[in-house]
Amino acid sequence: MDESIRIDWGRAELAGLFERWPKDENGQPEPPVLLTALSALDMSDELMLNMLEAYGIPCLRQYPGDGAFGKLILGMSGQGTEIYVPKSLYNDAKVLSEGVEHDEDL
Repeated sequence: MDESIRIDWGRAELAGLFERWPKDENGQPEPPVLLTALSALDMSDELMLNMLEAYGIPCLRQYPGDGAFGKLILGMSGQGTEIYVPKSLYNDAKVLSEGVEHDEDL
């Protein structure tokens, strides 16, 4: 197989996350901290992830329960999305996320 070809199917969502994730003094990735759990029905999870990434905050998303199956079949998780950020960037992410989570009155 040609070594210049990278097969990333199924891993596109995590592409480069390890490189962007902050490391501790030993070179190990910082622990992730739960920032929020959002509904996937109104795309607020995608908006949050894109906004945080735009500000340079890497994000890890998890789908609780059988949400990953729903994401695969339906394109969205019916059980919502949990968004994790590096521990050192939690406070910045929390401040940024407050504007996204509470825009229901618009």
